[in-house]
Amino acid sequence: MKGAIFDLDGVITDTAKFHFEAWSQLAKEQFGLILPAEFESELKGISRTDSLVKILEFGGLRDNYTDEEILALADKKNGYYLTAIETLTKDDILPGITRLIAELKEHGIKLSIASASKNAPAILEKLGLLNEFDAIADPSKVANGKPAPDIFLAGAKAVDLDPADCVGVEDAVSGVAAVKAAGMTAVAVGDATELAQADAVVPTTADFSYELFEKTWQENN
Repeated sequence: MKGAIFDLDGVITDTAKFHFEAWSQLAKEQFGLILPAEFESELKGISRTDSLVKILEFGGLRDNYTDEEILALADKKNGYYLTAIETLTKDDILPGITRLIAELKEHGIKLSIASASKNAPAILEKLGLLNEFDAIADPSKVANGKPAPDIFLAGAKAVDLDPADCVGVEDAVSGVAAVKAAGMTAVAVGDATELAQADAVVPTTADFSYELFEKTWQENN
């Protein structure tokens, strides 16, 4: 193993709640829709515009909006989200992640971020982790969002590594599918049944370790 390519939301910090609050605010104000709590999982790991399309389809409103209007509304949601994440600090880093990053760096592992979020640099800066990563893949420069492999391939390329030499770290079904499609070993956090496509699944981020990543990669290669 030479690289670890990380998703951000739900893996390094939990900003999913802020995303869903922002989507819920937009849905209520713009469309008069109340999003059920279980709808949050539908939006996990996918891009801003794909999330909005799912919300419009949920409300039977997709045909009412042009692609340009969808982009403008997605930007409006992002404004709500950026206001919410102003409160993020180092205390919002998920358990075990700071230790994991240190372990991986001690073993010379290259680290990059492969997130659907265009706000990844700003979030990492607030967490005090921006300088810990060797690269951040730009989701605006890839053709297809997760579950396509594009963002993870970009994450590996950004640190000059073959995807086969990398572990992809995820918490979403679409993200795990993207990791596997990229030809990487997948380590996930969350429900083992839901994330069964991953090569290893742990219940919490506190269970991540260099040893787990290396062992899983060895078994997969």
